[in-house]
Amino acid sequence: MEPMKPMEPMKPMEPMKPMKGSEPWWPQELGQPSTSGGQNDMRYAFFPDKQRLLVETNGKLTTYDSGDHRISGVSQSNGRAPSFTSQNGDVNVNDLKVVD
Repeated sequence: MEPMKPMEPMKPMEPMKPMKGSEPWWPQELGQPSTSGGQNDMRYAFFPDKQRLLVETNGKLTTYDSGDHRISGVSQSNGRAPSFTSQNGDVNVNDLKVVD
């Protein structure tokens, strides 16, 4: 029986590369949203300084005038339009004006 051979020294680990963040899906002129998120096939971003709420559903982007609403969250039921939480209570996206 041959004697055991010593293990080869371990190679040093390569430094980790920073993860690339996802690219913003909204127009850059709107800046950074105060809140954004998504559920199912819908995502949204709210820009209070511009009074704009962007909602993308199944790849279709719609821009809404949020008026005096300060959007802070979203809820969505199967097959129904999303409702957004604001300081005035819930607001249905269908109650907001679409901006071209």
